[in-house]
Amino acid sequence: ASCVQYRLVVRDVSTLQILQLYTCLDQIQYIEWSSDSLFILCAMYKRGIVQVWSLEQPDWHCKIDEGSAGLVASCWSPDGRHILNTTEFHLRITVWSLCTKSVSYIKYPKACQQGIAFTRDGRYMAVAERRDCKDFISIFVCSDWQLLRHFDTGTQDLFGIEWAPNGCVLAVWDTCLEYKILLYSLDGRLLSTYQAYEWSLGIKSIAWSPSSQFLAIGSYDEKVRILNHVTWKKITEFEHPATIANKTTIVYKEVEKSPPVETERLSFPPTRALASSLFSTQSKYDISQVPVSLQYIKPVADRANPKMGIGMLAFSPDNCFLATKNDNIPNAVWIWDIQKLKLFVVLEQLCAIQSFQWDPRQPRLAVCTGNSKVYLWSPAGCVSVQVPMEGDFQIVSLSWHSSGDSMALLSKDNFCVCYLEREEV
Repeated sequence: ASCVQYRLVVRDVSTLQILQLYTCLDQIQYIEWSSDSLFILCAMYKRGIVQVWSLEQPDWHCKIDEGSAGLVASCWSPDGRHILNTTEFHLRITVWSLCTKSVSYIKYPKACQQGIAFTRDGRYMAVAERRDCKDFISIFVCSDWQLLRHFDTGTQDLFGIEWAPNGCVLAVWDTCLEYKILLYSLDGRLLSTYQAYEWSLGIKSIAWSPSSQFLAIGSYDEKVRILNHVTWKKITEFEHPATIANKTTIVYKEVEKSPPVETERLSFPPTRALASSLFSTQSKYDISQVPVSLQYIKPVADRANPKMGIGMLAFSPDNCFLATKNDNIPNAVWIWDIQKLKLFVVLEQLCAIQSFQWDPRQPRLAVCTGNSKVYLWSPAGCVSVQVPMEGDFQIVSLSWHSSGDSMALLSKDNFCVCYLEREEV
């Protein structure tokens, strides 16, 4: 699904043929599929309205109007039959049921980066709350929205919450001004607290491994610390230095090369295809000899949100690899071997990393850097793929299909779908 102004376009993934076209009441600012792909919500935050469309019944429609309370966020519950709307100034969360048309209210939600978290099985929801100048967590049962547990957290200014994939442990972390991460059980017991250092900028990103055995914490000191699920103590830390000296690490460096042009084909005026090939540059990867010095940018210390520290973290679906990005070294992706707990590969790009995401079915990483190429890494090697589109198509984000057979590449104004051939095993 994609939106253009006030229109919602639903296409077939394999053919990109338009299946449905819906017209909303205002400019769409957010869209989200229900878990069973039968409904899609369109949020219009400026108007305080959510519209829901059914793929099975195109004539059916639903409009949720928050009125004077306003709207700043909207999302589906895991069952795909309830919608959670957060009102302006985070006064409350309104839970709307599509089945019974009933409404429930959750008071005092906290305005933070990640204030709502569902367990992967969809049974429980944790909500960060702020009341009487203190942080709290409320855990609800998603089947009837009854409160299961309510407890205060030992945070100064809670920044985010995230469940482990197995739904047994909730990670709660503090604002970047205080390095603190707390781990709670489903019944609200504090299992452990981890604090690496004091009096400096703290946690910037976290990621659970798919097996729930590891918790990776990226911080502003350019390190990733890995906690284990037995003792919740640190088992190792990964540094991100500007010089790669270890000879067991493979460094792939992106290099540009202009395509050769046959003089016999030159004509004036040049054909469109020839003109685009004359000015396009192709890229490939060379393996660099270590030691390798990476481009390091010293952050501006007197600015808010400095470009420093571990800004992106992601585990591969088989738990074998961890991909990281150090914002001080914006052109590099670091891939760590989790079984050996050491650096495995570094990808050195020509442009700054915009986004990366693992193939959901195998250890294959897709990277984009704001140009018209998508980069793919797997343990077998590395490849650069040019998007065959006319004009300037700058990829700023990407999203894998759940099958791993295709991915959507998004620029500011356009998108395209990249199809990958599945290898015969």
